[in-house]
Order: sequence, then C-alpha cells, then structure tokens
Amino acid sequence: MVKKKDKAEENILAVEEALSKTEVFIEKHQKILYIIIFAIIVIVLGIFGFKRLYLAPREKDAQSQMFMAEKYFEKDSLRLALNGDGNYLGFLDIIDDYKLTKTATLAHYYSGLCYLHLGEFQNAINYLEKFKSKDHIVSSMAFGALGDAYLELDNREKALNYYLKAADHNTNAYTTPMFLLKAGMTYELKGDYTEALKLYERVRDEFKTSSEFRNIDKYIARVKGFLGTNP
Repeated sequence: MVKKKDKAEENILAVEEALSKTEVFIEKHQKILYIIIFAIIVIVLGIFGFKRLYLAPREKDAQSQMFMAEKYFEKDSLRLALNGDGNYLGFLDIIDDYKLTKTATLAHYYSGLCYLHLGEFQNAINYLEKFKSKDHIVSSMAFGALGDAYLELDNREKALNYYLKAADHNTNAYTTPMFLLKAGMTYELKGDYTEALKLYERVRDEFKTSSEFRNIDKYIARVKGFLGTNP
C-alpha cells in the first residue's frame, strides 16, 4: 500500500515538474511563440482572403468569358474556340489571363481537344498533360484523348498506357469499355493478339449494356483468327 502511495506521489511530482518546465519554456520564449502564432493567423487569413476576395471573383469572370469559347467548340469552330473572336476570349487566353482558376485548368482540357481535332497532336499532348481534375469521367476522357494523340504520333506504347489508364481510372459502363476497345485495337497494331483478346473479352463479359458490347464479337473473332483458336 505504501509503495502504491509512493508511486502515485512520484507521478504527481513528475507531472508538476513537467508543467513547471513548460511554464519556464513559455516564459522564456514568449515573444517567439507570439510571433509564430501571429504568423499562422496571418497566413490563414491571407489564404482565406486570397480565395474569397481575389480568386472567387476571377473564377466567376473566367467562366463568363469561357462561355463563348465553349459554344464555338460545340460548333467545331475550333480556331475561334482557341483564340477568341475579338469580343470573347478563347481557351488559350483564359489559360494566360486567369491562372490558378479552375476554369483555366478546364481550358487546358478544351485546348487539348481542339488541337487533337485540328491534327496538331503534340500541342494536344502539351495541354492535356497539364490538365488535372477531380471529375473522374472528364479525367478519363482526357487520358483517352492523350492516348489518341500519342497513337497519331505512332507512339503505341504511350497510347496504350493512356488508354488503359483511361479505362481503369474510374470503372463505368461509358468510358471503360470505350477505352478497353481502343487499348485492344492498339494491342492488335502491336501484334499482341493475346492481350487484345483479354480486353475484348472483358468488354463482352463485364459491360453488356455498353454500345461497344454490340459489336465486340467481331473483334473477338478477328483476334482468335490471328491466334488460330477459332473453332
């Protein structure tokens, strides 16, 4: 019983000693601690102010400016979408004038697609590789577009990597079978019919509601013919 009491007293003394040392440290470094706390408050308020007072209004302005560029994109007026019409900015202007906004980030995606459709494949790659989004569908489409651009440049390995990345980035019945099919066709170009067959069979087995499913049997039959496994 005495030992337990002694132990408890030792613990109390240890706590008191620790508290005492903390008080001494605070008193000794009080000025530095105040400066650190003040700096943290300034940084937090600065970030909040930057987002609320600077970035938010620019975001709204950028969205209103990009509205017409998106309209031109929908009409396949790709040069006007990229460069603007003199009254409204194009995607390239949005990127330059509204840095740090989400709209400028999205403009990279649109710019990449414009260049892809215009046949300027390296420019398409340059813009698409700078695009980042939390939207899984749009991200998958961007990866797939990169695959298209690299394939046009005859870089089959990179095209294949991006098609597979697009297919598996967010598994769904829309983008996944689309890019599995493109990846399979790229494997065929490489002469790797075994891997192509695996992807085609995955479309057949896992995505029966997709548009790709309707014609997948002909792709399967073709590669089986190359492999000599048709019945």
